[in-house]
Amino acid sequence: MDRRDVEFDAEGVTLRGWFYPAEGASGAAPTVVMAHGFSAVKEMYLDSFAEVFAAAGLNALVYDNRNFGASDGRPRQEIDPWAQVRDYRHAITYASTLAEVDATRIGIWGSSYSGGHVLVVAAIDRRVKAVVSQVPLVSGHDNLRALVRADLIAGFRGMFDSDRLARYQGDPPAMVPVVDADPTAPSALPTADSYTWFTETAKLRAPSWRNEVTLRSVEMFTEYEPITYVPYISPTPLLMLPARGDHLTPSELAIAAYGKANEPKKLSILPGGHFDAYVDGFDVSSGPARDWFLEHLG
Repeated sequence: MDRRDVEFDAEGVTLRGWFYPAEGASGAAPTVVMAHGFSAVKEMYLDSFAEVFAAAGLNALVYDNRNFGASDGRPRQEIDPWAQVRDYRHAITYASTLAEVDATRIGIWGSSYSGGHVLVVAAIDRRVKAVVSQVPLVSGHDNLRALVRADLIAGFRGMFDSDRLARYQGDPPAMVPVVDADPTAPSALPTADSYTWFTETAKLRAPSWRNEVTLRSVEMFTEYEPITYVPYISPTPLLMLPARGDHLTPSELAIAAYGKANEPKKLSILPGGHFDAYVDGFDVSSGPARDWFLEHLG
């Protein structure tokens, strides 16, 4: 399948990715803008989703988040959710300048952490005409408490405060592993399936992925509340795809957030766990997303 390397400016930071032209398009076509979740890079199966969209007659713009992969930005390995939200909007602007793109038919797709971002972007940017949110993070506050024992949260707070003081005194940001073989060890994503998916996928297809983020990234995660924007997405059509067995971004949190959305909306619960949406359950996750975009951007 054809694709080309692209880069664009995001207020002084160059973001890089791929553009997949819509197959069979004779003129400007609808377009899906896509970025990955917490620490992941575009080679971690975003190409698979983009290929499905392009084969159906949709352009796809895929890019690495700032500070990760092929994109510029510092500090490296830092995840600022609000910077990533703004970058989705920069990507939409860039896409609208391309000859292949119909700027009146742009949709956004996100998964996991970026599944939360697209909820925010769809609520505040009316250039978005359809949104798909796969296995989304909807509440940093609630998700932290789903992943970390209550008696350990104070320890995390102490680490955040110590890091803040150290940065004030001129030290570089502290780093923490994204995943660890021991789910009880300090890491950003402390689940066994997170460790398996990230480490195996990095070996298989994403050598640029690094198993570290700034500790500040985890602190910002705990403060991020996409759920507050969900009521404002309407009238933009929303498809939400939580996974039945998801214990990284628990499905009950996503389903509760979906209940706050107004029409038009659709909920489709995926089988399996959080990471099955990318591999074993790929057809079940990519097909409804493709169809949603075709229905609302076509």
